[in-house]
Amino acid sequence: MKVLDLQCSAHHQFEGWFASEEEFQGQLGRGLVECPLCGDRAVVKLLSAPRLNLGAAAPAPAGKQEVMATPDAGLQAAWLKMVRHVMANTEDVGERFAEEARKIHYGEAGERGIRGQATPEQTRALLEEGIGVLPLPIPKALKEPLQ
Repeated sequence: MKVLDLQCSAHHQFEGWFASEEEFQGQLGRGLVECPLCGDRAVVKLLSAPRLNLGAAAPAPAGKQEVMATPDAGLQAAWLKMVRHVMANTEDVGERFAEEARKIHYGEAGERGIRGQATPEQTRALLEEGIGVLPLPIPKALKEPLQ
């Protein structure tokens, strides 16, 4: 079993478990590997090395070093937890989102938390009417049962 460190084009980092390098490459080629946060299929394998204990660590060289920021794993985990909470506590009204949001706002339907899809134009119109909405991308993996 190979555990690979992967990253999508939005710089979300995650692990993937594969039987072999060939299996990873095959799944990647068939578009089966995607980011669990955003669903992006433009995934690359990050460089990683096994940890070897060969004695004391060498001191870091003095002077400036190039540093690259990495996404905060804690922030990604908190975002996923929040998305799961929203999904567990709202009703999915699908493409009827704008219609249902208006009904709730104008008292034509009972007050409840809803989620669904709306076009950018529908979202702007709702906001102009004073109806509070918040676009929230939901990862594909959270929309379907996990294997």
